[in-house]
Amino acid sequence: MNNTLKTIGLSAVLAFTAACSQTDSKAEQSVSVEKHRIKSHLEFLASDYLEGRDTGSQGYEIAAQYVASEFQKLGLTPAGTEGYMQRVPFRRAYLNQQSTEAVIHTDSGEIELKYPQDYMMSTLTNTTEASVKAEAVFVGYGLIADKYDYNDYKDIDVKGKIVVTLRGRPESWPSEEGAHLASGTEKAKHAADRGAVGLITLHTPKREKVRSYTTSLNYLGTPSLRWLDENGNPHGVRPELKVGAYLNLEAGKKLFANADTPLEEIFALDTDNKPIPSFNLNTSIELAAKSRHEEISSPNVVAILPGSDPKLKDEYVVLTAHLDHIGLAKDVTTKDRINNGAMDNASGVSVLLETARVLASSEAPRRSVLFTVVTGEEKGLLGANYFVNNPTVPLNAMVANVNLDMPVLLYDFADVIAFGANHSSMGNIVETAAGQLGIGLSPDPMPEQAIFTRSDHYNFVKKGVPSVFLMTGFKSKTEGEDGGKVWGEFFANHYHKPTDSLDLPINYDAAKMFADVNIRIALTAANQDERPYWLEDSFFGQTFAPKD
Repeated sequence: MNNTLKTIGLSAVLAFTAACSQTDSKAEQSVSVEKHRIKSHLEFLASDYLEGRDTGSQGYEIAAQYVASEFQKLGLTPAGTEGYMQRVPFRRAYLNQQSTEAVIHTDSGEIELKYPQDYMMSTLTNTTEASVKAEAVFVGYGLIADKYDYNDYKDIDVKGKIVVTLRGRPESWPSEEGAHLASGTEKAKHAADRGAVGLITLHTPKREKVRSYTTSLNYLGTPSLRWLDENGNPHGVRPELKVGAYLNLEAGKKLFANADTPLEEIFALDTDNKPIPSFNLNTSIELAAKSRHEEISSPNVVAILPGSDPKLKDEYVVLTAHLDHIGLAKDVTTKDRINNGAMDNASGVSVLLETARVLASSEAPRRSVLFTVVTGEEKGLLGANYFVNNPTVPLNAMVANVNLDMPVLLYDFADVIAFGANHSSMGNIVETAAGQLGIGLSPDPMPEQAIFTRSDHYNFVKKGVPSVFLMTGFKSKTEGEDGGKVWGEFFANHYHKPTDSLDLPINYDAAKMFADVNIRIALTAANQDERPYWLEDSFFGQTFAPKD
């Protein structure tokens, strides 16, 4: 029974019960989204008191306690390791920028590169000090993709050497597949698996047009964060690769000083999307760095709404949203340093909390619903990655994931976008749910950005769980309003800035609609007979779906 009924008189309750004695389930399912509740959640989570909810901060801890208390009020079952909390152990590493060394050894002598004008150094997370000197070998993009009969390591030995790669990938690869195949994780894996001892990535003219090397220098001093496994080792680090560096255009040319093929020719092949050879650079390079470590923790918040079906209640529809944001701005001279993260992602968490209330106040779905509010998304999808590697319910019992990340609730959207809808039957579920509310499902409006690989749901994808990342679409119900323009202006002017705050003209009718869509998606996935499934032609299904 919902809280409203608890406040009315006993006689009214009895009258209501008598009138509805034959239709209790329908009455329970009629619980509706209340936009003032979303507003209350959002105003707290995006308040200055939480100082931007940075991973490991006091503000984040307060936000996590708030979410846990809301789950408790709803009577949801705790599904963390400590009640609702699943505390994630992290190592935060700071590069000692005075310690970095990069020296190229050529036939004509040594070339000492200048930090950070010539190069940036990777932060050491598995050790506090490392150095390596070895031959350098160029391996194109440093990629292997059997699907495309592509192997940059074919016929070249990199054992005991430092591999040098171009940033990027062949443009002929589809954007989502390419984003996975050419990720930094995959490049490091290929190098380490073949015995390399270091990894250098080269900035390219193509990349310079998208994001300049100078712009990247703004992130100097930003610590690296990794979650720690049960042995205290940072997850996802390949210790065989002792040191890593990123070289600018001119430093790259110096590294190619003894090469048979000058770097300018390689850049031209990259620009023209032509095959790129791999070859020895006939030189060696010495890299060294030191880091300082500190260990922190930050919790995921996890709860279960138990299902009602005797056979299906041990399966879970997973709803996710990240609670963290980026904390305080680095510029201490600015008047407002607090990155409140109203849209990113207080909005998503607020909608998830209202989704939880409505579902908990309604007739229980057949499958259970697992509400997972995660930390560390802004640091590399870390909290969700920890969760799927340390699940609190069986991984093979997770049938679907719907992820809410940065719904831009500033306009009356007339459609939704579900990144990943083209890969699984979740696309049909989203389309049906949206259609029931009179809005559409639109295709990915920016496929070149490969957004399907860039939020927490992607960790579930890599474990074989059909997933979608739900976002407000670019159409508007309001005549004369361009939803895509509103979304774009938010991204250009407010994303990861202190102005992503409660001062924005937040549209709580849009918030209500977004929650309604999310609820219908969750209920359909939880109540249908069959589990959501990957489509036959999906690269991600072919790559990650469990094999029978």
